[in-house]
Amino acid sequence: MAETHSLQDLQQPAVSSKVFIQRDYSSGTICRFQTKFPSELESRIDKQQFEETIQTLNNLYAEAEKLGGKSYLEGCLACLTAYTIFLCMETHYEKVLKKIARYIKDQNEKTYAPRGLLLTDPIERGLRVVEITIFEDRSIGSGR
Repeated sequence: MAETHSLQDLQQPAVSSKVFIQRDYSSGTICRFQTKFPSELESRIDKQQFEETIQTLNNLYAEAEKLGGKSYLEGCLACLTAYTIFLCMETHYEKVLKKIARYIKDQNEKTYAPRGLLLTDPIERGLRVVEITIFEDRSIGSGR
């Protein structure tokens, strides 16, 4: 059985490899990531859990980019105030980006870190990829 890790354990361990989940441009330029399960993660995480994480991220990015009355109003208020309104309020997009960051942190703590994995927020990679860092399994050769 694989050794469980906490998020603090993954701050300085040896990195085994990294997996990059690429953007899916088949539906245009909307922010969407491929749900194809990488073979490097087969021994670390369940395929269904991985696909659920990526699908949730895709849904959250779709929510962030959704146009509606609220985003129209934000744009009008921005023009009327010479964009100074953004000094005292967050846009809908910024609010959803914070929601995504909380979701990734939660997934790392509950699902990925105990399996020796670490999700990196796509915003840190320019929304080009979802990076998953695979850490060495310290139970190998440790005599436990």
